[in-house]
Amino acid sequence: MKKKLWLVLMVAFLAAFLAGCTEFNEPIYEDSEGFWNKFIVWPLVSIITMFKGLLGTYGLAIIAVTILIRLVILPLMIKQVQSSKRMQEIQPEIKALQAKYPSKDAVTQKKYQEEFQQLLKTREVNPAAGCLPVLVQMPILIGIYHAISRMNNTPEIALGDIFGVHLAEPSIILAFIAAAAQFVVLRTGPAMDNPQMKAMMYFMPVMIFAFGTFLPSALTLYWIIGNIISFITNIFMYKPFQKKAEPATAATAQDAVKRPAQQKPAGSRPAAQPKAKKKGGKSGGKKK
Repeated sequence: MKKKLWLVLMVAFLAAFLAGCTEFNEPIYEDSEGFWNKFIVWPLVSIITMFKGLLGTYGLAIIAVTILIRLVILPLMIKQVQSSKRMQEIQPEIKALQAKYPSKDAVTQKKYQEEFQQLLKTREVNPAAGCLPVLVQMPILIGIYHAISRMNNTPEIALGDIFGVHLAEPSIILAFIAAAAQFVVLRTGPAMDNPQMKAMMYFMPVMIFAFGTFLPSALTLYWIIGNIISFITNIFMYKPFQKKAEPATAATAQDAVKRPAQQKPAGSRPAAQPKAKKKGGKSGGKKK
């Protein structure tokens, strides 16, 4: 039943996403038809326009709305991170189960699944908890991406510029900053603990730079602000700099333990033995 529910949700999300993609380069208005336009894209356009009225420019409005959206979905991101950390904590136990049941036959795999589910229940880990936040936040993130792109294709909306960069045109400088910010985010996130995800560390920044060289700068600005917020979030949730400091401290401690062990045979032990003998002789003389 759960698998069917997830399948229905994924199909519904994919349908909504594709519906938005088919009108990606078309203008957006209040009377634009379709569920995606009415309930996702146009409300986001309205919010950006409202902040433009408050702050004066679309550039500042995009920054403000990006921050607002990231703050709204922050609880979901925290829940996703917590679920991911719990799964990482029980990885040694999962590997032990895999070693215990290496055979791929149906009987062995059934036993493995039973013990695996029991492990999840005992440790109170729900793998699906990390998927639900992604499904909830993806339409919002893709929606603002579409909103900015379609605003750029609406004649009545002039995006203007920010920091001397015209938001309706591509900018190699902003594309480079967005790629660098994405690299920093991946370096401080869960990719550092997962060898399979480390390939993304180099692929994603290159892809964002490539897109940034021909997409409107307004979208690149959205990526930059989003990555800055993700970096700040990673600092508090993943604590990447503490992870790097711990191995160095451990290595220093190991060196400190090894060095005395290497030095003792050469000097300290022979020196200590004669002292012990002298004390023994003196105490023996006093007793006599």
